[in-house]
Amino acid sequence: MIDVRTTRHQMVEQQVRAWSVLDLKVLEVMDSIAREQFVPTAFRDVAYADMSVPLGHGQSMLAPKVEGRILQSLAIQPQDRVLEIGTGSGYFAACLAQLARSVRSIEIVQELADTARANLERNGVRSVAVECGDAMTLADEAVYDVIAVTGSLPVYDPRFEHALVEGGRLFVTVGVGPAMDARKVTRAGPTGLTRACLRPGSTRSSTPRGRRHLSSDLRQPAGGMRPGGSLPGSHRFRR
Repeated sequence: MIDVRTTRHQMVEQQVRAWSVLDLKVLEVMDSIAREQFVPTAFRDVAYADMSVPLGHGQSMLAPKVEGRILQSLAIQPQDRVLEIGTGSGYFAACLAQLARSVRSIEIVQELADTARANLERNGVRSVAVECGDAMTLADEAVYDVIAVTGSLPVYDPRFEHALVEGGRLFVTVGVGPAMDARKVTRAGPTGLTRACLRPGSTRSSTPRGRRHLSSDLRQPAGGMRPGGSLPGSHRFRR
């Protein structure tokens, strides 16, 4: 019989920490959440494997090490209000919820939204509000400390950076495989923004030519990328 707790700890130590995720808060969160409770039943045996996991509707959960790197790059604080675009299984939202004050998560696929909501409720996560809708048509003027866009945009769209408070951080992947960039955008002031491409060994520096991007591990392992998800025309990986 598999010792799930031991397997989860091994995932954190051998995959996540080994991929330069050294933020103890992030490691503790990923070591505490039952990832297998968010994975489709048919894939429970690989819930802690170093791979993306299919969710249906052409979508996948990211590999744990990539989720850890995204969480670390966003430097989430206990008072932060977070917007997640693309709920998927709800696992990443559960991680965000343990680090932040509240999470608003938008999912365009009704079945995925319903499943994620049930997964979160079953695991006692109360600070995530899951909505079914198209994030590209949002008309509200809410602002957030952190925004995590889980879809890869073919072309960068600035609408999300406008929803950041001063000091707010945005994670987004831009491009179509294999030419994709994982980016962190930070609002430095009322009109100022800083941008950085993320690579496996750093969450701060731009990626020199020839170095592997974080986004090189955001690719679907079989069958290539598929369009769909919360961002029309985008390629999606879900949590």
